[in-house]
Amino acid sequence: MKEVRYFYVPEASSSNMLPDEEAQHAVRVLRMTEGDEMVLMDGAGVFFRAHVTLVDKRHCQYAIDEVVPQERPWKGHLHLAMAPTKNMDRTEWTCEKATEIGFDELTFLRCKFSERTTIKTERIDKILISATKQSRKAWKPRLNEMMDFRAFIEAVGKNDSESFAKQPVHKFICHCYDEPDLLPKRHLRDCIVAGEDALVLVGPEGDFSIDEVRIAEAAGFLPVTLGQSRLRTETAALVAVHIMNLFN
Repeated sequence: MKEVRYFYVPEASSSNMLPDEEAQHAVRVLRMTEGDEMVLMDGAGVFFRAHVTLVDKRHCQYAIDEVVPQERPWKGHLHLAMAPTKNMDRTEWTCEKATEIGFDELTFLRCKFSERTTIKTERIDKILISATKQSRKAWKPRLNEMMDFRAFIEAVGKNDSESFAKQPVHKFICHCYDEPDLLPKRHLRDCIVAGEDALVLVGPEGDFSIDEVRIAEAAGFLPVTLGQSRLRTETAALVAVHIMNLFN
């Protein structure tokens, strides 16, 4: 019995053709033929059981047999905003693993101490898609354009901002400072409110600047810690996603 293959098709309900890249994989790599079963994922919470109706060298046509809405396995809208690492392999690894765990939205930050100030969102989006398919998630995380730290904080404060899929209810910033004028830090696990939206900021390898922390606190972000160990950026981001998911 053939293994049922999963494909990412955002417009699955209104089309009958796999997107070009998915079609190439189905035809050239998997060598699918007419009648083969497949599951289409729209990335917005619905699976479609379908079968192949026609293939050629570049196209794969399908017919939907059943629409199967999925129930999100976590509650609340989970948003990670992180500064990308200098070594992009580490950032890409974090994106892949965070998607496998489960979260809703990803924004990259350009901070004062950032060693990487640009990012190829198209490549990151492909990694998110691949991880969504591999882990068979019904929801693909939304990927936003990279933003300057101050601009991001300002956008979060605007209820009518279209920069994000959803405005957060609870906002947190991870940092390593112990300055007396800053708010005392609590562990993120003790701050997450089950079932409610959450946004966590993770800084670059040199941490946020202390001025950035003050700006975030003034905008209502609560300072949090992820434990006693000093974590690398990519590790901190993954731990933050895991805690958000676990407590939701």
